Amino acid sequence: MNHYTENPFASTQSLDANPFDDPVSASTSKVNVAQAEDLERRERDLERREQELAQKADHIRRHGRNNWPPFYPLIFHSIQDEIPEASRPLITRLYQLWLLLLVVLIVNMVACIFILIAGKSGSALGSSIGYLIIIPPLSFLLWYRPVYNGYMKEQALYYYMYFVFCGFHLAFSVYVIVGIPNTGGAGIIETIRMFVEHHWVAAILCTVALVGWVIQGAGNAMYYRQIWQHRKTQGHTFAKAKGELATHGAKAYFTRG
Repeated sequence: MNHYTENPFASTQSLDANPFDDPVSASTSKVNVAQAEDLERRERDLERREQELAQKADHIRRHGRNNWPPFYPLIFHSIQDEIPEASRPLITRLYQLWLLLLVVLIVNMVACIFILIAGKSGSALGSSIGYLIIIPPLSFLLWYRPVYNGYMKEQALYYYMYFVFCGFHLAFSVYVIVGIPNTGGAGIIETIRMFVEHHWVAAILCTVALVGWVIQGAGNAMYYRQIWQHRKTQGHTFAKAKGELATHGAKAYFTRG
């Protein structure tokens, strides 16, 4: 009897779906929406890149291609643009070690101020101020920039410049880590002396400076060895470096080619 009470005109389809819809048109509509979203995303990326290019063009217009240091651009420095991809992590770490050196020199000077407050000789403070003024530009120009140029150009001359002057820097780092009194280095001896005499602020600052000196010194020593191996692998010899110096002279140091 049930089949007599059923509505023969009742639809077996959901009321939400139109039986006359073209399924191909529906799927095409979804594809069009996805394409429109993808196009909008690409347009946003394009606008962002155009803004970045406009900012770079404006910077070049005002300062030339130079971008470093940021507060007064004198040279062009871009690890991303100038260093081969495989070598970028190494050069980035060396740059970070150089920045750490700046911080350590500042902390070292502050520690020497408190050593002076503790009643010690002011010669340590004078030396630490001299270090802060002289070491940053010299270290950048004499060992960081040469190794940067070495990996960018793969020329032997730059590697040998780095080995000579970074070798001096490593020797200086050992000298400061020892911390001979009145030499401007808040190293081991000065740190122990401050703790023994209960000058706690000076002792803590000397400890911070000492840790910084050790980290940057050990880091530079580790990469020094790694760069030496890279030089051998690339076949850069001292004779080749002398030939490059005779051919290009000091001019090569300042050019990008």
